[in-house]
Amino acid sequence: MSVALLSLAGVALDALCGEPRRWHPLVAFGRLAGALEQRLNRPYDDGAGAMGWRSHGLMAWLLAVLPLTLLVWLLSRQPPIGWLVEVLALYAALGLRSLGEHALPVAQALRSGDLLEARRRVGFMVSRQTGELDEAGVARAATESVLENGSDAVFAALFWFAVLGAPGVVLYRLSNTLDAMWGYRNARFERFGWAAARIDDGLNYVPARLVALTYALLGQTARALRCWGTQAPHWDSPNAGPVMAAGAGALGVSLGGAAVYHGELHNRPALGEGDPAAARHIELALQLVQRGVWLWLLVLALGSYLHA
Repeated sequence: MSVALLSLAGVALDALCGEPRRWHPLVAFGRLAGALEQRLNRPYDDGAGAMGWRSHGLMAWLLAVLPLTLLVWLLSRQPPIGWLVEVLALYAALGLRSLGEHALPVAQALRSGDLLEARRRVGFMVSRQTGELDEAGVARAATESVLENGSDAVFAALFWFAVLGAPGVVLYRLSNTLDAMWGYRNARFERFGWAAARIDDGLNYVPARLVALTYALLGQTARALRCWGTQAPHWDSPNAGPVMAAGAGALGVSLGGAAVYHGELHNRPALGEGDPAAARHIELALQLVQRGVWLWLLVLALGSYLHA
C-alpha cells in the first residue's frame, strides 16, 4: 500500500476518532519515561545541588525509545498486519483533531466575551501563566500554540512517516514526548534532558522548515518569508522560530512578546506583522494547518503516482 494512501488513512482515522480517551499509548509511555527518570536522574556533585548526567539521560532515551521502535518495525514487516500497524502508528502520533478541540473553545470563549473561560481553556494548551492575560494575550498564546503544535504534532509526524514508515513516526513521537517531559533548562533537567532536547531538535529540523514554507505558501507569502528570514534567528528555539515567524507572517498577525513562565517574565522577540491577535486568528491558524495537511497529502499522492 502506498505511503500516500496509508497517510490518508491515518489522517482520516484521526479525524473520525480523535485521540483515544482511554488507553492512550503515549500515556503509558509517559509513565515509563517517568519511572526511568526517577531511576536514572541522579544528583550531580557540583556543589550547587544540580541534577543529572548527560550520559544517564542518553541511556534513558535509548531505553525508552529504541525497544518500542524496534517492536513496531518488526510488526510492520509482517504481511498480514503490516499495513494496519502502519496506519495505527500514524494515527497514534497525529494530533490534528485534538488541536482543533483545544483551540476552538478558546476562540469561542473570546467571541462570547468570557475571558475567564478563555484563560482557563488556553491554559490547557500552553505552559505560560494565563491567569492575568487580556483578550489579546489569550488569542496570542492560542495562535502560537496552534502554529507550533501543528508542526510538532501533525506535520513532523507525517514527514517521518513518509520517510521511514511506522518505525519513523514512532521514533519521532516518542522522542518529541521525551523532549516535552525532560527538555527543560532547569537544575533538574539541564543535564539529564540534554540528549532528549538535542535529538528532538535534530528530528524537527527539516520538518519545521518545510512547515514554515507550507505556511508561507498558503498565506501572505511575501510577508511570511520576510518574517521567517528576519525574526526566526532571534527566537530561542531553532525550529519553533521559523514555524511561528512564518505562520504569523502568513496570517498577518503580531505574536511573540512578553510572557510569564513559571513565575518568571520572558521578553520574547516579536513574531509576524499586522493586527493584534484576536479570536479569528486562532481559527485562521487552525485552518492554515488543516489546509497544509491537504497540501502535504496531495504532494505525497503525486509522489506515489510518479514513483509508480
